[in-house]
Amino acid sequence: MSEQASFTLRRRNPDVLTCIANLSNDEVFTPPEFANRMLDTLSEAWAANHQGANLWADPKVTFLDPCTKSGVFLREITRRLTEGLEKTIPNLEQRVNHILTKQVFGIGITQITSLLARRSVYCSKHANGQHSIAKIFTNESGNIWFKRIKHTWDGDRCKFCGAARAVFDRGKDLETHAYAFIHADNIKARLAELFGKNMQFDVIIGNPPYQLSDDGFGTSAAPIYHNFVAQAKALGPRYLSMVIPARWFAGGKGLDEFRESMLADDRLRSIDDYLSAADVFPGVGLKGGVCFFLWDRDHSGQCRVTTHFKDWPDSTASRSLLEEGVDVFIRFNEGLSILRKVAAVESGQPDSLSLPEAQRFEQLVSSRKPFGLETTFKGKTAKSPGDVMVYQNGGKAYIAGNEISMSAHLIDKWKIYVGRAAPGTGNRDTYPHRIISTPFIGEPGTISSETYLCIGPFDSENEAESALSYLSCRLTRLLILLHKPSQDTTRKVYTFVPTQNWNKRWTDEDLYRKYGITEEEITFIEKVVRPMDLSGAAADE
Repeated sequence: MSEQASFTLRRRNPDVLTCIANLSNDEVFTPPEFANRMLDTLSEAWAANHQGANLWADPKVTFLDPCTKSGVFLREITRRLTEGLEKTIPNLEQRVNHILTKQVFGIGITQITSLLARRSVYCSKHANGQHSIAKIFTNESGNIWFKRIKHTWDGDRCKFCGAARAVFDRGKDLETHAYAFIHADNIKARLAELFGKNMQFDVIIGNPPYQLSDDGFGTSAAPIYHNFVAQAKALGPRYLSMVIPARWFAGGKGLDEFRESMLADDRLRSIDDYLSAADVFPGVGLKGGVCFFLWDRDHSGQCRVTTHFKDWPDSTASRSLLEEGVDVFIRFNEGLSILRKVAAVESGQPDSLSLPEAQRFEQLVSSRKPFGLETTFKGKTAKSPGDVMVYQNGGKAYIAGNEISMSAHLIDKWKIYVGRAAPGTGNRDTYPHRIISTPFIGEPGTISSETYLCIGPFDSENEAESALSYLSCRLTRLLILLHKPSQDTTRKVYTFVPTQNWNKRWTDEDLYRKYGITEEEITFIEKVVRPMDLSGAAADE
């Protein structure tokens, strides 16, 4: 046993968990290096709160991964405890048995991942198997539980996770993806049921499933990771750490309540924000980046926010998550100071980030379907008398003027069109980038489908050209980025953008001078936002 445990728990290269492929984009495996980064952050917080004590030398601390997949968190926790408890429990076999039976717990999310997790932690797919390094368990699951459960249907949707009945009401041979941790009215009673006794965990840590896809991975699928966070908080651990998509900062379907609760919670000790998900999960198509947070039950105050991106120097600041007059998280530390300067000039209130409503550029921006036409709209290729030209997905077409159901007052005005979806960059978030698709002038007598937002109206072509030049400025597009959670560019992302006088061609130099932007801030803006060339801008760009 001793030789086996020693071989199993020591570091070795290569690590099999660095080699396995993700089962899906909804259930992403955590790389060991990243899991250890989260555990380092946890242990630093523990030491700061416990007079420098070593978390991994405490035989009473309990850990739960409520959404274990590869078992990497539990494995790395076990390894650290095995080293840290050497003096307290000198006998290796006794030490390993103590850790695996008293301190480390997990809930598998599928049958296959529960087996994988047990193999990672116990070195056997059965906790009581011949080759298991734990010799006390009398059942196959050990402390890594999994059982196939069903969704609780409320009409066409699951009342717990919102899964579509038409997709997930499956036969016995298929996974239901009804995750046990979030399918319970009383999570404490559920854990007592799973592990056979009332459980109070000191640390809850993991990488939850991000969403249940009804029709593929993307913004159309409803997120579920916030349900794992809420359930974990309900258990009242000392610490909670999870890696989740960063889209919740400013958007995300059904995440308004979650965002409000997170930003108002002063127990968030730190947020590590990764602008590109590929820097954490190579090859995963997840727009908007990811973050991991550390929630500390006994913390009260500002949050340490660190931004990571490739080879850029990390940017770290301690600040409030919810600023006065703002209902989203300002992602960039540098962007916060820039926004504060812009808001101070426009509002005359140096302590607020909110622009007066009448001075918000969003007032000029249409909602979805500005003229009532879907993205899939296909107009006529030939123009007839009384027809209006439509900028649609794929080019131009025509529609009878009497068929236009919305915003008829804009038809004969000058305006600007800009795509609802930002330029595609494959599966990566790259910087600098354009933030928005290239806008273009919409002359009188034109409309657009849902493919574009309509900005205006303007009384003349010169006014429209002035506003167009303003949208091409890097500072303008940085302000858009601060409220933009994903590729989707809606009216709301223009909340931080002030209006200007439309009597000149605007340049960044004009805006930098107006708002007192420093050279250091200019360097940051130009690192994040790519120049935009408006020459030849057209609907098919």
